[in-house]
Amino acid sequence: MKNIRLYLPILFVLMAVTMSSCELIGDIFQAGMWTALIIIVLIVALVGWLFSRFRR
Repeated sequence: MKNIRLYLPILFVLMAVTMSSCELIGDIFQAGMWTALIIIVLIVALVGWLFSRFRR
């Protein structure tokens, strides 16, 4: 865990230097959108599976 804490500031500085701020914010929102979409699909599949198990 300490190794990650050492590299995070270096990673953020590298990202700030190499990406424009708008591009960085856009990438963060795009990653969040895909993560939310995957989580929603998994929750719907879980609810459907549970519904089918209790219906029997």
